[in-house]
Amino acid sequence: MAAFESSSAKRARKPQPGSQPPRFIVIEGPLRVGKTTLARILAERLHARRIFDCEDNPFLADFYAGKLGAAFHAQLYFLMERQRRIREALSGDASGPVISDFLMEKDRIFANLNLDDAELKLYERYYEALTVELPQPDLVIYLQAKPDVLRARIAKKKAREESRIAPEYVEEVARAYEHFFFRYEGADLLVIDTSEIDFVERNDDLQQLLRRLQEPVKGTQYFLPLGGTD
Repeated sequence: MAAFESSSAKRARKPQPGSQPPRFIVIEGPLRVGKTTLARILAERLHARRIFDCEDNPFLADFYAGKLGAAFHAQLYFLMERQRRIREALSGDASGPVISDFLMEKDRIFANLNLDDAELKLYERYYEALTVELPQPDLVIYLQAKPDVLRARIAKKKAREESRIAPEYVEEVARAYEHFFFRYEGADLLVIDTSEIDFVERNDDLQQLLRRLQEPVKGTQYFLPLGGTD
């Protein structure tokens, strides 16, 4: 974990002053927290281009099945695909906002959870080489939820591969995200606890968030819709 924190600090960027709306927005959080749904909604409402996370990793099924070496193979595949998608989406003179389903640093959160020391050392060399010139986002929206809520959503989704995820692993991932974003300084950060709110079923929650995003987010701020805990 020490190597992870040290390298993150090198890539961290202090939020810069200014009133320009964010051009590069990232939505991040653990599995089934609602990030893909919110990214789709915001991309539609803001007329933004979308960067989709990798959902076709051929090594993921073996990883969930606990096969030897699958974690390293899966992590390298994610690393290659994620950096490529960000690089291609933000290259050239394309204008208008861009919304990403993932933060590049998320790749390292999972690498630290799933790789052994030797694998992690090699992974870090690839990560530094492939991401050194990637642009940082202007705004990160971090969605969090209690582990029991995440487990319930995973069960409701009934995805075959996700059914193999151990409850303890869900808790480990949630804690790793909390640890990472507690120290995060790479961009302005809006934290949203989705345990008690629903952007799909409750339109008022969504409308309040859209209004909130019309205002500047500076440093780390928290969002809770009025009536969100009812």
